[in-house]
Amino acid sequence: MAESNKKQKMMQSDKDAPPGSHAAPPRALVVGDGAFAMAMATAMARRGSSVRILCHTTKVRDEINAGENKTYLPGQKVNANIKAYTSIEEACAPDVQIVLLVIPTQFLRKFLVANIGSMPVGCPIVVCAKGIEIGTAETPYEMMIGELPGKYHKHFAVLAGPSFAAEIMEGQPTNVVVASQSSDLANQVARFVSDGASLRAYVSDDVHGIEIAGAVKNVLAIASGALDGLNFGNNARAALVCRGLAELTRLAVATGSNGRSMAGLAGVGDLMLTCSSSLSRNFTVGKKLASGMTLEEISGGTNAVAEGVATAKSVRMLAGKLNVEMPICEAVYQCLYEGKAPREALAELQARPLGAESGLVAGD
Repeated sequence: MAESNKKQKMMQSDKDAPPGSHAAPPRALVVGDGAFAMAMATAMARRGSSVRILCHTTKVRDEINAGENKTYLPGQKVNANIKAYTSIEEACAPDVQIVLLVIPTQFLRKFLVANIGSMPVGCPIVVCAKGIEIGTAETPYEMMIGELPGKYHKHFAVLAGPSFAAEIMEGQPTNVVVASQSSDLANQVARFVSDGASLRAYVSDDVHGIEIAGAVKNVLAIASGALDGLNFGNNARAALVCRGLAELTRLAVATGSNGRSMAGLAGVGDLMLTCSSSLSRNFTVGKKLASGMTLEEISGGTNAVAEGVATAKSVRMLAGKLNVEMPICEAVYQCLYEGKAPREALAELQARPLGAESGLVAGD
């Protein structure tokens, strides 16, 4: 009972801290063992947090506990404050203060259903996946609402923004955004993940917009990689980023966003990042498509998940359902799943009827 009261007072103290202040290092559970899961775990461990990682396989668990995640992040030393587990019962310490769900979108629902009785209650649950589920066209936040009981709902948040795992691991300056329907919760999570040095979090209430931006930018990054693979230059990439931003804004607004977040970290920030670097898995997929490789050949050569490949299907479904025109995303879908050559897809985009550039929300 005394320990329970101590935990409650500590969490209340963090919640009531001024919005601009930094919280004491929280005890964290990171669900996922890929590169970004390791990066977020490392960022929190560096500032003194005790971090437990829930791994999918015993192989990766043993690698992490031996000091190096050779499967997903070779060459990077594991911080001493990080311990890995394969059992959620073991990983879920009774005094955990924050949970980060860093699971690919297409596997998130399965995890939630399987572990519905084991998730900690009363602490923030922050989803870091960027995608839309195939079949349902639901975002990770919507899946959490649908699968977890109501007692969890007020503790949900989303983390997004331009954040390559490799650069977070190196301690390079990185800014992200935390979105929640509760401003108190968003500020609490921002204080938990910000370290006052390399990692800084802003807050937002635009959950819909930030999730749609994070999902669609992965599809657009495939298009950008294809442009690079075809040896097109900066003009083409600038046009792609601008018109891609218009597409993701239209879809975000159609799902309930006010659209303003598209000008922020999760929108234009993450779009610029992932559309301009080979560190992006989605960019690399597009570049390989342009070289003539098939999707099967590309997928068979990596352990990492490029979320944009699956999301291209679900974005197409959601856009059709909401009657939102997204020609670039449609072209990516055709290249991935209908065998269209990237060069042909680009030619068709350039040959579309001319129109007015009447704004990010309404323009074509």
